[in-house]
Amino acid sequence: MLRAVSLIGVPTDIGAGHRGASMGPEALRVAGLGEALAARGVDVVDRGNLSGPHNPWLPPTGGYRHLREVVAWNLALRDAVAGELDQGRLPIVLGGDHCLAIGSIAAVAAHVRRAGRKLRVLWLDAHADFNTSAITPTGNLHGMPVACLCGIGPAELVGIGDRTPVLDPAQVRQIGIRSVDEGERRLVHDVGLDIYDMRYIDENGMRRAMEEALAGLDADTHLHVSFDVDFLDPSIAPGVGTTVKGGPTYREAQLVMEMICDTGRLGSLDIVELNPAFDQRNQTALLAVDLVESLFGKSTLMRA
Repeated sequence: MLRAVSLIGVPTDIGAGHRGASMGPEALRVAGLGEALAARGVDVVDRGNLSGPHNPWLPPTGGYRHLREVVAWNLALRDAVAGELDQGRLPIVLGGDHCLAIGSIAAVAAHVRRAGRKLRVLWLDAHADFNTSAITPTGNLHGMPVACLCGIGPAELVGIGDRTPVLDPAQVRQIGIRSVDEGERRLVHDVGLDIYDMRYIDENGMRRAMEEALAGLDADTHLHVSFDVDFLDPSIAPGVGTTVKGGPTYREAQLVMEMICDTGRLGSLDIVELNPAFDQRNQTALLAVDLVESLFGKSTLMRA
């Protein structure tokens, strides 16, 4: 795992259905993300915040809300992430809502292809994020990034990478899913997305789910983790706009992060959908920092 990381703030809620995720980057900084990683011996550089169009808070047009603005933010992020990867640094995207994963992962996928390596995307989320303009109940683009990355969506986002589609569904593993719209469910099955939903985790345990999701990783694999904070159960992480009961517990979430760390393959990270407007004394940001520390080697175990 790279021990040099760059924090990239993306203060926008342009793809979301609630205002407030634009404050996420600062909440993570206030919670001490940079300092916590530095204390673990990581070389941390905070690149500050990207800038982009303001949120006009308009209804959908053609099935999408704020498409032009979403494209602008994702293009800026794509280029910023690409720049850090080219310098051999691990980009950590401080969101912002989950539509930003389109630009982030487009940069990662292009970088990995140029290097002739393999890519695995681990999508930690309560939602599959595989909506389209035809089936979305809201038009919010934070519910569509995986579909866009897999080639289903508006041309401006589907074509944002070095190739179309950016990803093959076989490169994606989704963990913690427990809220999927009916049309979205059919589409996910049609494309064969690999999903470890909460029913699977309840029946088989988080360890088995993660073993299967991480199977096949080797020294030639770049692992990108897209961590939507609503992945966590809202009893421990209330600071999101789209809470869904029945998510992973603190201990299950720690296990996820520790098993990712054990692979040594983490190459890039998104932290998205943190919404301080719904939080209590920044507890969700503090928890996110705690979990990211585990991604970088902090252990709660007594093992040597």
